[in-house]
Amino acid sequence: MNARTLSPVAPSPKSSVRRWGPVTAGVVIWWSLYHWNRPFWDWVMFDVVGLKAGSRLGESVHFFFYDVSKIALLLTGVIYLVTILRSFMSVERTRALLGGRRQGLGNVAAAGLGVVTPFCSCSAVPVFIGFVAAGVPLGVTLSFLIASPMINEVAIVLLFGLFGWEITALYIGFGLVIATVAGMVLGKLNLERWVEPFVFETKLRGKVVDPSRGLTWDDRLQMAREEVVSILRKVWPFLLVGIGIGAAIHGWAPEDWFANHATGWWGVPLAVGVGVPLYSNAAGVLPLVEALHDKGLPMGTVLAFMMSVVALSVPEMVLLRRVLMPKLIATYVGVVATGILLTGFLFNAIL
Repeated sequence: MNARTLSPVAPSPKSSVRRWGPVTAGVVIWWSLYHWNRPFWDWVMFDVVGLKAGSRLGESVHFFFYDVSKIALLLTGVIYLVTILRSFMSVERTRALLGGRRQGLGNVAAAGLGVVTPFCSCSAVPVFIGFVAAGVPLGVTLSFLIASPMINEVAIVLLFGLFGWEITALYIGFGLVIATVAGMVLGKLNLERWVEPFVFETKLRGKVVDPSRGLTWDDRLQMAREEVVSILRKVWPFLLVGIGIGAAIHGWAPEDWFANHATGWWGVPLAVGVGVPLYSNAAGVLPLVEALHDKGLPMGTVLAFMMSVVALSVPEMVLLRRVLMPKLIATYVGVVATGILLTGFLFNAIL
């Protein structure tokens, strides 16, 4: 018998349609749901239910349903995409490429990526989970988690319009420094042991697999679907509790009390203490920042308040608890809060 070399069998058109048809439909559905999420909840809450737009009750209830939907969609999309990408590279190889001497550069790149992704602190969590699961070093990923809510293009434009380019440039610079340095410090502490183990596991049909070995496209897509379901099952109670807390305190900042009691040197730590429990994005908190500054609070104090509101929040910590252990969350909050405090004191000293 003559030996013949067998060439790979090309997939048939029908098998390609069966594989990629559902994926294409899923992408279209996901994008439509994400795009129409806010208009849909605006219509349901304000037109159908009859809640008053702009009222604290109306905004809190709207905030809860809108944000739960948005973050669930982000979790679904990001985890699905990252799992497919991760299937081409093992966690260990990713760490080797991005860790070590390159980690400082990775922190800068992650902070820069955070600037161009206009997420609030909770919306950044799905991307954070995906990065960690893919093997991106924890310190690098934390730089993104800090920078994404703290600095974005919307906040930059609004801040420029309110306070001018000098304040805007200082804010961007110090925000990037906090994100980069805090990520580097946390990365040096080797805190991966305080990440929940399931984040690093890649499973296919219930079994842990090495994603770098012999997976077909059907395997990769199946793995992505399973990963989305697995993480959503683990995270959804924390998602509901976290966003529920955020909705309850949404729009309830004690503006007058804060303006009357944050006038001395203690204003900066008080600003951070008041800001952390609140939950908003940078664009949403800027009108309050302007009002506080108009009432005579120093610029460092109001910027410390703004940074603490957008970079640290109780809902974010609740969400992170499902993937990070309390010791790591406490260390993360401590390092970031210290950077914000130093920034506030420095702004008050130089302005």
